[in-house]
Amino acid sequence: MKIISTYSTKIKHYNHIFAETIKLYREAVDFYIDVCYLEWAVIDTLIGHNRLFYVEALTHRTSAHPNIRYDFDHKFYKFPCYLRRGAINEAIGKVSSYMSNLSNWETTDLKIRGQKPSYPKAGYVYPCMYRTDMYKPSGTYEARIKVFIRNTWDWITVQLRKSDVDYINRKCSTRKQCAPTLQKRGREWFLDFPFEEEIKLTDTDIRSQTVLAVDLGLNSAATVSVMQSDGTILGRHFLKLPKEYDSLKHSINRVKKVQQNGNYKTPKLWAKAKGINDDISVKTANFIIDKAVLYNADTIVFEHLDRTGKKRGSKKQKLHMWRSQYVQSMVTDKAHRLGMRISHICAWGTSRLAYDGSNRVLRGKEAELKCYSLCRFQNGKVYNCDLSASYNIGSRYFVREILKSLPVRERLALEAKVPQVAKRSTCTLSTLINLNAELSPLVA
Repeated sequence: MKIISTYSTKIKHYNHIFAETIKLYREAVDFYIDVCYLEWAVIDTLIGHNRLFYVEALTHRTSAHPNIRYDFDHKFYKFPCYLRRGAINEAIGKVSSYMSNLSNWETTDLKIRGQKPSYPKAGYVYPCMYRTDMYKPSGTYEARIKVFIRNTWDWITVQLRKSDVDYINRKCSTRKQCAPTLQKRGREWFLDFPFEEEIKLTDTDIRSQTVLAVDLGLNSAATVSVMQSDGTILGRHFLKLPKEYDSLKHSINRVKKVQQNGNYKTPKLWAKAKGINDDISVKTANFIIDKAVLYNADTIVFEHLDRTGKKRGSKKQKLHMWRSQYVQSMVTDKAHRLGMRISHICAWGTSRLAYDGSNRVLRGKEAELKCYSLCRFQNGKVYNCDLSASYNIGSRYFVREILKSLPVRERLALEAKVPQVAKRSTCTLSTLINLNAELSPLVA
């Protein structure tokens, strides 16, 4: 598996001379967008680099192509060739996306298709500083880049922040470095360096796998269970973060108080609340990865959480602030670098169904329990609801993967003997145990 990660280095002392370079590059992208749109009937029939060569032959005069249809060089004098080709590729991608969206819009029913896709523009694109032509490292903490300065394209030497360069040298010494991109964030400029590496993910048989089942919650950050394919639980761990959640609640209440007085624009207060929320997400992701490394897990299993649609109810603000997708994204990146796999299962009923197969659980007032994190099973047993859900998450993964590995006839026979496996949204830990009981004579 190929993993690409990006690290930024801040450019020191240069905060005003790059604006003209970015402006010219975006104008070049807009120029090529118009060309690609007019010539799309031909470009669409070409594949790979042939698209680039065709557009370049239409706009750039050479000895092989003295007659051109669109004169790019007249408007963009001495424009670097690598930057020109980057603009062409950017324009081809934008026009291709626009034509695809337009085709889908035209074939959609008039009642539901919505607004027509807008004509593409360069937007906030930034140039890639290709090696030898646009970027040359000239020292440990400095580099030479070609920019538009003094009304021409010329090389300048920029100083890079020492802490950024040292961090990259320490973390990325074994990775392949790609061409950097000139980026602006706020009022500062950066060189973003992509690094490429090849990772081999684990390929353990499903019967020998150890999985980390994760239940991300609103009240508790995460509950994880370490499971094996026969239903054995190797470990249970909880992450509460009470101080962080209390700080987040306090920050949101301050925003509410200010908004009650009519001041709806509170960027500083929201920045603090979002910073606390990001801190919770990072700590949750690190906790999950640490437990996966501790037990040498092969796969980390999450619920497939659909966050689309309008949020309703008393907890809608909690749902808006919940960074479940961000946590899963961070864990995915970290796990892949360690060779672990990520899987998602159906989230329906994981917390509602008891892990022991005693059907629906009772919570809150219905169960005569003051703590909402606890639940009562139909047989009277009181248990942690998130822990029961994590058992069900891991069990559904094993049930799905075990059935996928079986021939069709054996799978149908097992579905007849254990009806719960036919509908994955009702699978619990007891379902996995019953499935293994039916499989044991076949394995023996």
